Amino acid sequence: RFGRGSLNLVIVPGWISNLDCWWDHPSTVSWLERFGDYANVLLFDKRGTGLSDRGKGMPGMDERMDDIRAVMDHEGIEDAALFGLSEGGTLAALFAASNPDRCRALVLQGALARFEHWIEDETAFNAFLAYVHDYWGSGASYVHYSPSMAGDAEYQGWWARRERAGASPGAVADLMHLNRQISVAQVLPAVQSPTLVIHRRKDLIVDIEGGREVARLIPDAELLELSGADHAPWTGGDIDMIADRIEEFLTGAKPSPAVDRVLATVLFTDIVASTELATQLGDEAWDRLLHRHDALVDEQLARFRGLKVKSLGDGHLATFDGPARAIYAALALTEAVEELGFELRAGVHIGEVKRSGDDISGLAVHIAARVMGEAEPGECLVSRTVRDLAAGSDLTFRERGQRVLKGVPDPVQIFNASKI
Repeated sequence: RFGRGSLNLVIVPGWISNLDCWWDHPSTVSWLERFGDYANVLLFDKRGTGLSDRGKGMPGMDERMDDIRAVMDHEGIEDAALFGLSEGGTLAALFAASNPDRCRALVLQGALARFEHWIEDETAFNAFLAYVHDYWGSGASYVHYSPSMAGDAEYQGWWARRERAGASPGAVADLMHLNRQISVAQVLPAVQSPTLVIHRRKDLIVDIEGGREVARLIPDAELLELSGADHAPWTGGDIDMIADRIEEFLTGAKPSPAVDRVLATVLFTDIVASTELATQLGDEAWDRLLHRHDALVDEQLARFRGLKVKSLGDGHLATFDGPARAIYAALALTEAVEELGFELRAGVHIGEVKRSGDDISGLAVHIAARVMGEAEPGECLVSRTVRDLAAGSDLTFRERGQRVLKGVPDPVQIFNASKI
């Protein structure tokens, strides 16, 4: 139990979890601490997994609901909001339908009503069991749950510990044999609690149609569909936006920034050969061209949820809540300005920035500007951090090598970004 808020929030984990592992990686710690800023948060491991007792066989859904009630009763909580993750969303929704007086609100991420949206057929199920038999505890499955972390050896090591600490291979197999029998589709219309369903469209574990079905079956449920492929809610380029939306849904108020330092995806754009073009056109025609250019920038920023920080005369500085959206915006802009008779170049980096009024500063801003400076006309270059976090999008990246950028302490690996 942790947190500083008055709202009670019970997190119902996915099919395996371990209470110790929650606090063993910075990504999960940051994710949990956002809830703790405004809620009194309860975490638990379901029977047969994590730190909970091992019994004979695996508990059914009734017993799992009893566990939620037991956790709440132990803490003297009459009603709470429930956050159900993945298969835990199935359980949380069933609990909400069965105990409407004890569930004040329901948030489901990566959830499903029927097993087919998780593992679609016998072939896929047998492949899963083969992984459990041969590789469980290696952490190799992390790339399916968090593709944005692909290549991160530290994260794979943490995922391997989580597998081993979550359940034994035999228990995993028993649990999955049980899970494949479960369907709550018929009971979801009985959920009375206000519900927010969150799902990434390219989720590699639970198909987006699983989330759409859950939202469709729960009366008046809100569905928040997002780009990206991560199933784990603590990874991906949109975690801050998701956290804000959950807080607003549960508290009824949009969160105010607590600090002046935030993680942001930074985009710089620049008109190629702007001085020569301005001289060629003359002041009046150049001003008209800039006006049309600014209108195109505003249009694409609105389309991809970007925030214009400032105009730089012959370019712009903007921030985004996800790296893929910043790249999409940059590519759309480089294409759109061709009809105006000139070319853009763009650079994207993600990192911590310092906000000062409407402006931003910091090393991440400096790196984004330097990355843009390496770009050819019509090209969008990104840092490796952006490339890694944009994994799972319909973008392709071609390595352009490491560059020593002026004012940046370490070499930066850069990539050309384009649509597949």
